[in-house]
Amino acid sequence: MRFDTGLTRVWREVRRWRSQSSDEPIQVDPELPPSDLRRLSGEIEAVIETRGGLAAARRRARRLALTYSTLSDTGRQRFFEHLAVEHDRDPERVDRAVERLLAAADQNRPSTGSGNRPDDDGPNTPSERRQAEAELRQALRPGHQTLLRRLAGQDGGLAFLVALRADLLPHRRSSPALGDLDAELHQILETWFDVGLLELVRLTWDTSAALLEKLIEYEAVHAIESWDDLKRRLGPGRRCYAFVHPGMPDDPLIFVEVALTRGVPDRLGPLLEPLGAEVDFDDRSGEDRADTAVFYSISNCHRGLAGVSLGDFLIKSVAEQLSAELNGLTTFATLSPLPGFRSWLERQIVDGPGGAAAAGPVSLAELHRDEGVDEADVMGQLRALIDGGARRADDPDLEPVRPVVEHLAARYVTTIRDDGRAIDPVAHFHLSNGARIERLNWMANPTPTGWDRGLGLMINYRYDLRTIEANHDRYVGTGELTMADDVGGLLEPRSGDGRRRFR
Repeated sequence: MRFDTGLTRVWREVRRWRSQSSDEPIQVDPELPPSDLRRLSGEIEAVIETRGGLAAARRRARRLALTYSTLSDTGRQRFFEHLAVEHDRDPERVDRAVERLLAAADQNRPSTGSGNRPDDDGPNTPSERRQAEAELRQALRPGHQTLLRRLAGQDGGLAFLVALRADLLPHRRSSPALGDLDAELHQILETWFDVGLLELVRLTWDTSAALLEKLIEYEAVHAIESWDDLKRRLGPGRRCYAFVHPGMPDDPLIFVEVALTRGVPDRLGPLLEPLGAEVDFDDRSGEDRADTAVFYSISNCHRGLAGVSLGDFLIKSVAEQLSAELNGLTTFATLSPLPGFRSWLERQIVDGPGGAAAAGPVSLAELHRDEGVDEADVMGQLRALIDGGARRADDPDLEPVRPVVEHLAARYVTTIRDDGRAIDPVAHFHLSNGARIERLNWMANPTPTGWDRGLGLMINYRYDLRTIEANHDRYVGTGELTMADDVGGLLEPRSGDGRRRFR
C-alpha cells in the first residue's frame, strides 16, 4: 500500500493556502542564489517589523511559506542558514541592554543614607531596573522567532512548522547558529503541542478513512500490511489510541496499539492475530476477563516533533483510561523490540570488548569456563547468527548459543552511556517514562524484521502506576535502572551450588 509522505501532505496544505487567497510565491530560483536570498531577506524583515500592520505581516509570512515550498534541498539549507545568522538577535542591542541593566542594578543598591522609596517611579528606581530587564528580554529575542510565530498562527501553519523542522534537523549540528534556530523552533512547537492542548482519541474501524490511512502510513514498529490487517488491530481485544491536535485534526501526532490479554505475552505473533490466544473475545465479557494491557507498538508520526514529549503522556493517559474502563486490568506492559541489538553485537565482535560500542569486558571463555565451551567456537556461532538470515524459533542449532545471546542482550539493554541515557533508544524511552525492565523473550519475533533488529529477541517493560514516578526520578537523576530479578540474573547468573550458569 502506498500513501503520501508527511512532507507531501504539508506541501499540499501549503498549496491549499494558495488556493484560498490571491497570494503567490515570490519568484526565486529554487537553488536560492545570493540575489534571490536578498529579496527574501527584505520580506523577512518586513514580517519581523510588522510593516503595514499585523494583517500585512501574516500575508507576507504566508508568501514566504509558499516560496519555501518551491525551493530545492540546497535552497532550503541556504534559507535556514540565512534565517539563523542574519535574522538572529542583534549583539549590539543586547550589549546596550546589558549595560543599562547593570547600571540600574548598581544605582539601586541599598545605601546607608536616604534613598528612593521602592515604589518611586523616578530615575534610578526599581521600576527602571524592571524596564531594563524588559529591554534585555526583548533584545535577546531573535528576529526569526517572530517569523516562526507568524507562520504558526496561519491556518495549517502548525503542520508547516513541523515539516519545516523535519527539514532542519539534518543540518542543525552543522553550525551553532542552526542549532540555535532548531532550539527556537523546538520551543515554539513544544508550546503549541503541550499535552494540555491535545485530545486523546480512540481510533476504531468507524474512524474516518483519512485518519486510518495515516495509521497505515505511520506505523513504524510492525507494518500494517492491508486494510484487513488494520481491521484486526482495531477489533475485539485490541485498542488504538492517538493524540490529536485541534490545529491538525486529521493527522495523529503519536499513537499506541494495545492488546488485551491474560498475562504478559512473550511472543509477538498472537498479538497480531485477530483474537488473543489467552482470552475469548466472542463478546464484550472477553475484554472484561483480560488482566493485562500490552502496548505492543508506539509510533511517533512526525519527525519534526522530535524532542517534544508526547509518548510518556500517551502511555500514562491510556493506562488510566483503560483502568477506569476495565476493572480487571492489573498489569500494564509492553512487548518491545531491541532495535539496535544486532548491530551492537556485530560491533562487539568486530571491535572486540575494548571497542567504542562495548558494554564492558566480554569474555566468552570466562562466561563458559564451567561448561568447558571453547570461546572461538562460540564466537563462530555468534558470527553465523549475525551474518545469516532469520532462523526458525525451534531451530535446534540456536540452543547452544542461546545463553550467550541472552546474556549479551541483557547487558546491551542495561548499558548506560556517559550522558546517562541507555544505549538502546527504546529502553531509554520506557525507562525515562518510569517503566522497569521486566523480561527478555527468546525468539519472540523470528521474522526477518525481528531478526534484523534484535536476532528475534523482544523485551517486556512493565508500567506500575504506583512506582513510575520514582523509577523515572532514579533513571533521569542518577542513571539507575529498575529491573526484574530475572533480567538481573541474566547479567551475572549462577547455579544453586554457586557455579556460573546462564539460566
